[in-house]
Amino acid sequence: MEIGIAFDLKADFAPADGEPDDRYEEFDSLATVEGIERALARGGYTTRRLGGGRRFLENVLARPCDLVFNIAEGFGSRSREAHVPSVLEMLKIPYTHSDPLTLAVTLDKAVAKRLVASHGLATPRFEVVESVDAVRGLELAYPLFAKPLFEGSSIGVRKKSRAANADELAARVAELLADYREPVLVEEYCSGPEFTVGLLGNGAELRVLGVMEVVSKAVPQAEFVYSLEVKRNDDWHLEVDYQVPPRRPKAEVEAIEELARASFRALGCRDLARIDIRADAHGVPRFLEANPLPGIKPGWSDLALLCERAHVEYDDVILGVVAAARARWGL
Repeated sequence: MEIGIAFDLKADFAPADGEPDDRYEEFDSLATVEGIERALARGGYTTRRLGGGRRFLENVLARPCDLVFNIAEGFGSRSREAHVPSVLEMLKIPYTHSDPLTLAVTLDKAVAKRLVASHGLATPRFEVVESVDAVRGLELAYPLFAKPLFEGSSIGVRKKSRAANADELAARVAELLADYREPVLVEEYCSGPEFTVGLLGNGAELRVLGVMEVVSKAVPQAEFVYSLEVKRNDDWHLEVDYQVPPRRPKAEVEAIEELARASFRALGCRDLARIDIRADAHGVPRFLEANPLPGIKPGWSDLALLCERAHVEYDDVILGVVAAARARWGL
């Protein structure tokens, strides 16, 4: 079986004048593609690089693959992650990961939260603002947290994203509106412990790969922001500790796992996802966001680090994604 790999490389883009330096943070490195290729080769598959955007379209039209391993983030709209799977569905080519609808609704953080809440799952109260003036009328409890409405990979998430009052929030919202030219999600800040959960499979075969707690070492947990500064810091171990499994009571960890599974299902995720969860001041775990195209760069991405600490082999994750997709498509 030949598996094509759809991807977007950060090296293929460069921020234009005036754009923030994290504008293309979601895009992958060649190391990610090479890691996937090695894993698939060990599973007996042949691979072909399809790339993303117009290059992907030209390559897949010229010679379709038996299956596409999709990690392409797309570019240009809040539905960008749906571009590649939409083309593949039109061409009737099987692919891994979630379908266009799920990829579109999860990238828009407000839509994802509304869907999760409609299933009775806990998520922080929030509002979407499109102007600085709207900040003054919010009926939310401070501290609040502001981030771009439809971005991933901590784009626009900085240590100053946590606002203690209306003046701080207005300043941050103004920056986000100017830098990213999209609405801003403002939600009540959860001051408890932070977790990310890896999930693999579908239906009755869905399983938790592991739960990772992100523990602050540099500031009190109640003030901690898992920001881009932390993730980019070569000395990140001075700021955070990744605990897998969390050093918490079994019942607490099980509640986090169940919220992650329920969120995965409520959003229609497939094959692989990472769910971010944080407890509020009362210890109640709340859904923050879903990542149905989670970063999987070996030794770097949160999911890869989680699996490494949970003693789950990287190759087993990649081959597990393919096995789950093949089962769905009857291949």
